[in-house]
Amino acid sequence: MPDDVLALENQVCFGLAVAARSVIALYRPVLEPLSLTHPQYLVMLALWEQEPRSVKNLSDTLALEPATLSPLLKRLEATGYVERRRSTADERALEVRLTVRGRALRAEAEQIPPRIIERLGLPIADLENLRESLQAIIAAAARTP
Repeated sequence: MPDDVLALENQVCFGLAVAARSVIALYRPVLEPLSLTHPQYLVMLALWEQEPRSVKNLSDTLALEPATLSPLLKRLEATGYVERRRSTADERALEVRLTVRGRALRAEAEQIPPRIIERLGLPIADLENLRESLQAIIAAAARTP
């Protein structure tokens, strides 16, 4: 155990919070020309993997509350990247689909990861190890009541 368990630099939550803000800040100038914020980029990534998706599915996938996701989807729809419509299979479910413009954006977005990796200046192996550690932390936190 560290000498001072309450020292700021000893807190996992502090390291995660500062790292998250710092990395997201690197994305801002890269995403801006695409008219995307970082949360909107995450929605687009999920839709490029699979579409259509229900709002519930997107909410679960992105670990976002539907009330947080809804304004993101409205802005993406206003930008012309997605469309929302009622599911034909279940009228209660709202589906989100990419538009032609949203699908075309994927080709431009393929340049984002290499640009972020370059800006970070860290070896790929370190970033892969970090991603695995973060996934373990997320899983452990989800198991905790």
